[in-house]
Amino acid sequence: MKQQLDRSNPIPDTRVFDLRESRRGYRINKMCDSLIDENNRAAYKADEEAYLKKWGLTEEEKDLIRDRDWAGLNEAGGNIYYLLKLGFVVDHGLYRMGAQMRGETFEEFLAGRNAKGAR
Repeated sequence: MKQQLDRSNPIPDTRVFDLRESRRGYRINKMCDSLIDENNRAAYKADEEAYLKKWGLTEEEKDLIRDRDWAGLNEAGGNIYYLLKLGFVVDHGLYRMGAQMRGETFEEFLAGRNAKGAR
């Protein structure tokens, strides 16, 4: 079977979320995925530290979550589809996350999207 990705010819400014990335971000993604359950969202909001501890996250991973460092979480193997679950629990929707990941203010990000009132 021919591989789809030629690692000797990377795509500029692109990270491919592959099995290696999935393994690296497993704890982060697993914790984020748990937030689809209403009871888990309530537990997270009630005691974030206890919830993070429950998932066996490293201190570095916990710091990224505490700081709402979306770019850092992505670099640590967090998949955007899982990170969105966490983002919405902590009132950081897709556009707020995108702005931070691009190093822009929310307003700058919105201006580039032509999306009045988007959250």
